[in-house]
Amino acid sequence: MTVRTTTLKNGLRIITDDVPGLATASLGLWVEVGARHEPAEVNGISHFLEHMAFKGTTTRSAKQIAEEIENVGGHLNAYTSRENTAYHARVLQEDVPLALELIADIIQNSTFEAAEVARERNVILQEIGQALDTPDDIVFDYFQETAFPHHPLGRPILGRPDIIHRISGEDLKTYMGREYIASRMVFAAAGAVNHDQIVDLCQKHFSKLSQHSVKDYEKATYNGGHFYEKKDLEQVHLLVGFESCPYGHPDYYPLSVFSTLLGGGMSSRLFQEVREKRGLVYSISSFNSVFRDTGVFGIYAGTGESKVQELIPTVKGVFADFSKTLEDKEIDRSKAQLKAGLLMALERTSTRCEQLAQHMMIYKRPIPYQEIIDNVSAVTREDLISVSDRLTQRKTTFASIGPGKDIGW
Repeated sequence: MTVRTTTLKNGLRIITDDVPGLATASLGLWVEVGARHEPAEVNGISHFLEHMAFKGTTTRSAKQIAEEIENVGGHLNAYTSRENTAYHARVLQEDVPLALELIADIIQNSTFEAAEVARERNVILQEIGQALDTPDDIVFDYFQETAFPHHPLGRPILGRPDIIHRISGEDLKTYMGREYIASRMVFAAAGAVNHDQIVDLCQKHFSKLSQHSVKDYEKATYNGGHFYEKKDLEQVHLLVGFESCPYGHPDYYPLSVFSTLLGGGMSSRLFQEVREKRGLVYSISSFNSVFRDTGVFGIYAGTGESKVQELIPTVKGVFADFSKTLEDKEIDRSKAQLKAGLLMALERTSTRCEQLAQHMMIYKRPIPYQEIIDNVSAVTREDLISVSDRLTQRKTTFASIGPGKDIGW
């Protein structure tokens, strides 16, 4: 297992992890452009652009793109997050050059034909409609918007229907030309890969990438607040949270352990107290969403209308009792869950590939897995109590959807 990095003259960073004994490889291009980089008037354009990636280039039709990757049994896909967009593939070792060339073609030669833009616009509008019909999904968007109002981090990744209706092929082409520059990109590959071959292929196929400078993203401004939508549903879906920390902050690992301990599995405090002991919910969990300059720690729960009034004080009680009742066995179990989850994930080349890219974008270097494990192991009881106390002293963000009356934290 060998991790190597190279930076091309145009600024494109390349990182590979050659894993012996495998016959397949995962590879892709990660772009440091996501929903938080969008002007308000084109919210959703990053996701729209990702959808258009497979709809035709100057050298291939949409059908040809699909056929070429599937002719060799490979998979090609993409996703958009708040801070980046990824175009990735998984193929047999001998088909790595084909997959890389397809990704390069998509990134540099997409045509954005009017008919394809119109067709994909309808698909995205259906995707937005589906999200609106899924309360345990859309409540996270409402929570994010409440935490970061009037800021790009608070806008939905999918965009809003009125904006999606207005985005044109020319808008997509302009946005891509302005934001997709070589220094914002990382090409990552893991599995049956050869670093020198990947570098040579990137030099050959990514020659058209722009190298101009771009303005930095707008710094995050957490505000918090309260959101409620009355809706005729079987359950109330609610989220409560607080501002946490960005990547690289000293609290990052303590918060990861804390989140696992609080709501990371069936043995967690929230699951045991709220579901197993009291039967107040079907689902409850905690999370720590981390960004470059901020983060949000939150708890999600879905419960019946009649249970809400008992649920909220119960969750508050779990927080209040944390420092007084914290046991070493809980800490050890949470650390073990995190370490095992990391090591199990490394058995998938797709996870290795994505982690390599994320490390390069965030930390500017590959993070050895042993370093991550050591950082988890180093979290102390005092660290956990400290992050718990600080979280609950910060301004609350609360969002809920469902029947009944407005509720609060």
